[in-house]
Amino acid sequence: MTSIENRSEVNEFILTGLTDVPELQVPLFIMFILIYFITMVGNLGIVVLIALDSRLHTPMYFFLSNLSLVDCGYSSAITPKVMAGLLKGDKVISYNGCAAQLFFVGTFACTDSFLLASMSYDRHAAVCKPLHYTTTMTSTICIQLVVGAYICGFLATSIVAGNIFSLSFCRSNILEHFFCDITPLLLLSCSDVHITELVVFTVGLFTVSSPLLVIFTSYLLIFITILKIHSAEGRQKAFSTCASHLTAVSIFYGTIMFMYFQPSSNHSMDSDKVVSVFYTMVIPMLNPLVYSLRNKDIKNAFRKVMRR
Repeated sequence: MTSIENRSEVNEFILTGLTDVPELQVPLFIMFILIYFITMVGNLGIVVLIALDSRLHTPMYFFLSNLSLVDCGYSSAITPKVMAGLLKGDKVISYNGCAAQLFFVGTFACTDSFLLASMSYDRHAAVCKPLHYTTTMTSTICIQLVVGAYICGFLATSIVAGNIFSLSFCRSNILEHFFCDITPLLLLSCSDVHITELVVFTVGLFTVSSPLLVIFTSYLLIFITILKIHSAEGRQKAFSTCASHLTAVSIFYGTIMFMYFQPSSNHSMDSDKVVSVFYTMVIPMLNPLVYSLRNKDIKNAFRKVMRR
């Protein structure tokens, strides 16, 4: 079997980064290090709180803790390299490093997608079938859903990354992005990329449409159930919870579809970079705010830990 190295004349890539303007590099570095710090503290804090407080040992918080871990990995696969490029001008990434970065980013993103679907199914079981919730969302089912999310993320990204890095890269090693992403890599290839684009589109369609179908169906049934609630306060509380989740889902899937569900010839690198910053760095930071910081259980757990 021919090795990856023998299929490519490129040993390393040079990332163009976010900007070449010297005046912007320090402010961007400060902004990204703050975003990364908030992301790690927020998400790891949630994991620790859930682990320490037995009242949070429920399916919903089990999914949330896994989502937080995935967001930490997702952000860590990109942000430190971006900050190094801004601070030290280190924009070179090895061929194998680029492949690894693409793999981890894709795996975490796909896993995130399936975890969001699992969380919506959990909320459906809690709202629509509360009397059967404990028998529906057992520990075994929860573990199976989470493991399934990781496996789907791993397999989907393995297929995509395997196809991309089986191509030849002999045109240039200058990658028009701040991390190793699918579209700029395809633009550098001197191979026929039509089959690879089809594979990327098909796998991407599966990893986006399948969770979205689960989310849409779950929340449709949730809304129908909520409308049957006689208490105005109860309806308002339920709608508020759903709105927060659906906002995060819309942002996540909206940016993913904008980035990947169009031909590579239609992409604008500048707009892609802005959108990529949003979904690779900002969304992992926002998830703790969306899912937890407005949650009374998390706040109570935090106060309890601080009192200790």
